[in-house]
Amino acid sequence: MPYRAPVGDFAFLFDHVVGLNAVRETQRFEDATRDVTQAILEEAGKLCYNVLAPLQRAGDQHPAKLENGVVRTSPGFAQGYAAVAEGGWIGISADPEFGGMGLPMTLTTAVNEMMSGACLSLQLAPLMSQGQIEALEHHASAAIKELYLPKLISGEWTGTMNLTEPQAGSDVGALSTKAKPNGDGTYAISGQKIYITWGDNDFADNICHLVLARLPDAPAGTKGISLFLVPKYLPKDDGTLGASNSLKVVSLEHKLGIHGSPTCVMQYDDATGWLIGAEQGGMAAMFTMMNNARLGVGGQGIGVAEAAYQHALSYAMERKQGKTARPDGTGTIVDHADVRRMLMTMKAETFAARAIGLSCAMAIDMASATGQAEWKARAAFLTPIAKAFGTDTGMAVAEMGVQVHGGMGFIEETGAAQFSRDVRVTAIYEGTNGIQAMDLVARKMMDGGEAANRLLDEIEANAEAAREVFPNMADAVWQASETLREATDWLTEQTN
Repeated sequence: MPYRAPVGDFAFLFDHVVGLNAVRETQRFEDATRDVTQAILEEAGKLCYNVLAPLQRAGDQHPAKLENGVVRTSPGFAQGYAAVAEGGWIGISADPEFGGMGLPMTLTTAVNEMMSGACLSLQLAPLMSQGQIEALEHHASAAIKELYLPKLISGEWTGTMNLTEPQAGSDVGALSTKAKPNGDGTYAISGQKIYITWGDNDFADNICHLVLARLPDAPAGTKGISLFLVPKYLPKDDGTLGASNSLKVVSLEHKLGIHGSPTCVMQYDDATGWLIGAEQGGMAAMFTMMNNARLGVGGQGIGVAEAAYQHALSYAMERKQGKTARPDGTGTIVDHADVRRMLMTMKAETFAARAIGLSCAMAIDMASATGQAEWKARAAFLTPIAKAFGTDTGMAVAEMGVQVHGGMGFIEETGAAQFSRDVRVTAIYEGTNGIQAMDLVARKMMDGGEAANRLLDEIEANAEAAREVFPNMADAVWQASETLREATDWLTEQTN
């Protein structure tokens, strides 16, 4: 069954759970009317169903490959990416000054989830570009913005993020890539980076790499890291492409899943790069991109969960097996209690994870529109939760989808296993979920637990409002909230 975007679920969450109306009422996002957001959701759904979803199996069965130093993408991926780029989907929330739509991140988050559910391998390319766009908007010079942002937003060029090295994974401070000043405002970048998502492709005119490296005499650890923009082709002042830069794809990783997404080993040999942000301010600049990507990766988990649920539901409604409670004893496995339990769990957990991700995006929108510290704190607090819970949910739901299929779930041809293989990496990249937990209970508690307690206050207020209709559920939510508040207070004491 091809993936169908849950447009109605998004519209319901926008209006009744996330509170998108508050975003619409700000001057910055006054153009994001209900009619506009609904139209965009519907068009994104059509793109996913007609263009992207048919590519999912092709990417899995015909992985990207490296030929003569150039990545050759899976069949149909170039056309699929062109449809995404030409439709303006990469720049939904980007600055209108450079060709973006300037619409809320909440809307981008919804669209990204849809695309992840349709074809995760391909969606990773625009997601990386979106993160780079945000990093450049916040930290690049005016000249860099003017040259690069229009190309990235239009999709003519794509972006990547280069952090990891063989000896420097989660311990980013151990990286050894070097950056030497050339004396003309540029830098010579040398070193090797691994696990570079969409490090090369055959459909964009240029690939722009954000690379973490260390300047001469820089201090050890993360404090000595700077960020550089290193393009595959050196652009001229008018935006046309010049000579090839001194970088190459050494190899592609052979992975458990997301086969259609080329994961590259990149080699830089005195490649020309430009400093982004301040010297030794690389981690702060890169975290702008990483936080964007973390929210997006949470959405990837949710998108795959939705696709796995739809796939399992379709199978359960067709598969005849055993006697059922129907009068004639016939029926399909969807009539069996355990199968219904699994399907209902899959649907409920996916919906809850989606609500958390959209709530995080809404807080980001309110923070950017109002500048209020409370919204910034809410966004920062929810980001690791949205990433970890979204991807944990994706893994659990995809695994349950295999179980709904029974023995056929273990057979590749049914497609159920691909969801489990594809979603597994989402709990690892952009900061493992263990690191998200550390971020939550350490950095995010440095405010004395204020952000956490404000969120708990809202949860309890909602529970109280529902008490008349759902008294048992209200009691359960109150009890869970109070337990979490006790844990929050204890963690705050330890942090202090």
